[in-house]
Amino acid sequence: MPNPTRAFLLGPLLKGVSRSFYLTLRVLPAGMRDPIGLAYLLARAADTIADTSLISPEQRLALLLSLRAQVNGAADDGAPLQRIAAEVAGQQIQSDEKVLLESLGPALDVLMQLSESDRKAVREIVSTLTEGMEFDLRTFPDERSGEIAALREYGDLDRYTYLVAGCVGEFWTTMTYAHMPGTLKERPEIMAQRGVRFGKALQMTNVLRDCGKDLRIGRCYIPQILLDRHGLSAQELLLPANSLRARPLLVELLGKSLDHFRAALDYTLAIPASSVRLRLACLWPILIGLETLLLLVDNHAWLDPRKVSKVKRNRVYQIIASSLLLVPSNRRVRNAVEQQIRQIEARF
Repeated sequence: MPNPTRAFLLGPLLKGVSRSFYLTLRVLPAGMRDPIGLAYLLARAADTIADTSLISPEQRLALLLSLRAQVNGAADDGAPLQRIAAEVAGQQIQSDEKVLLESLGPALDVLMQLSESDRKAVREIVSTLTEGMEFDLRTFPDERSGEIAALREYGDLDRYTYLVAGCVGEFWTTMTYAHMPGTLKERPEIMAQRGVRFGKALQMTNVLRDCGKDLRIGRCYIPQILLDRHGLSAQELLLPANSLRARPLLVELLGKSLDHFRAALDYTLAIPASSVRLRLACLWPILIGLETLLLLVDNHAWLDPRKVSKVKRNRVYQIIASSLLLVPSNRRVRNAVEQQIRQIEARF
């Protein structure tokens, strides 16, 4: 008999909080949907806790660590989840996020219903993702303080992009080998490395796209060592008028992002053309991510949070429709992605 709670969590609620990711999830092969969907829900709940600025960073960190412990099977009387519902859910403007925070108990019950291997994989990915959120809370000042801090070295940015996205590529790969054995012909360690770079490509896109917005809550993900090399400071990036002055910095980071996207293309082409659903689930974020970078490289006010380089919804649907013609052919997939990369590089 179908479990109505599980169906609600991994159906209407997941759709309500995941927006565009839900499209990718629905095209996945059936066996992969539940563990990946549940991992998304738990990570989204953790992210909501970490981002609720009306609560102090110290309090958010305590609640985040408490949720991580619950995901990893800590025994308790339900008090930590009640505390999250009481202290965070009431602060949410989006009703779906409020419902999600109030549904953590049932979500953890669904976690226990997964196979042992899937449960282990979900716990690992949620733990790593919450490490990325912990990194934010420990590294940057309170959003309301008016202060701003930058990461120090490029290695800090690389570690951050792994914690919040690169690890998802590893998890995705683990799920593919577990639920679609024999599909991927490359060795698992090669696909895992490509998967990490796939995730980093998408997160680097987010970092560059959201730079203006993040700066205004005190977070500069562009490392100080790069700022110094380009004669800039985090405070100067707050001025949209410095967008052109900071363009060489943008171009350098775009180059690093495109290198990651090339690895993402290799990852996708390692999936047989016959595995159409899995290929589409990988191809869509690549095409949409590169479209975002194309908008970004043409945006002469890229530091202005009012002029964010965001792909419009109707364009997303156009990309999805056109991908159906590309996906059966390695040559068409490669040509489409490499053409986008060349268009971006031609604007450097």
